[in-house]
Amino acid sequence: MTTTRIAPERLKLKRAYEPPARGDGVRILVDRLWPRGLQKDGAALDDWIKEIAPSPELRKWFGHDPERWGEFRRRYAAELRGSAEALERIRALARRRPVTLIYAARDEAHNHALVLRDTLLKR
Repeated sequence: MTTTRIAPERLKLKRAYEPPARGDGVRILVDRLWPRGLQKDGAALDDWIKEIAPSPELRKWFGHDPERWGEFRRRYAAELRGSAEALERIRALARRRPVTLIYAARDEAHNHALVLRDTLLKR
């Protein structure tokens, strides 16, 4: 395993309902559940890494409540410590080319993809 840092511009975030763009690079869905109403053939995904999403219990507890954001970040970061293989898989891709983490949450300021991106960028 290498310890080379990933340049922040190599890891992007995008809602699943936004159209794919040429600059997205590798598009990885990071939700445990398939986004509602999204057609699989129109998603233009390269990978779906379900196991890196928050546990069902944590996701239900958070309920996208901004007042729980700080605690959610802490708990999800703790869960991610047990996902070293999936994290390294994404890091390895991002070292070679841009990666866009695709998520379905409506709230662009309080969602698990933000925590995941921060975790991926830290070394």
